[in-house]
Amino acid sequence: MTISMYEASVPVFSARLKALSNVLAAAEQNALDRKIDPQVFLTARLAPDMFALTRQVQIATDHAKGAPSRLAGREVPKYEDNEASFADLEARIAKTVAHLGTFSAADIDGSDERVIELKLGGRETTLGGMQYLLHLAMPNFYFHLTTAYDILRHNGVPLGKATFLGSR
Repeated sequence: MTISMYEASVPVFSARLKALSNVLAAAEQNALDRKIDPQVFLTARLAPDMFALTRQVQIATDHAKGAPSRLAGREVPKYEDNEASFADLEARIAKTVAHLGTFSAADIDGSDERVIELKLGGRETTLGGMQYLLHLAMPNFYFHLTTAYDILRHNGVPLGKATFLGSR
């Protein structure tokens, strides 16, 4: 049995981004309930040398829009990275989910051997489609998604695994 590159990417990115949107909504409500300036959460980071919450969400959406685009041989949409509020981040997620909705299995399936050329760390890198998806795009997506969640949990937002997974 071969893996469906579409099923391994687009529905996964879409579901996780929708869950992230719920996480952000919970954080925004928590800031309101606790009378905390939302910027406290948006600029929070786990360690001084890590990106803040806003950047974590931006990078997660970058991987979610970039992977299917590259696998389908399409241009990757460029976003401004100028989000400054929870509403801005949720709009970015919605825009990414809408972009994901433009792909079909026919666009992506069979891309496991497609040559993906990227600039990583200032140098050109070439990967096969499946290697790119499973060993670069998905791990990076989950890293930034999880870090965004962890930043909010660290700041006292009452989130649980079910919210992270999108089951509530």
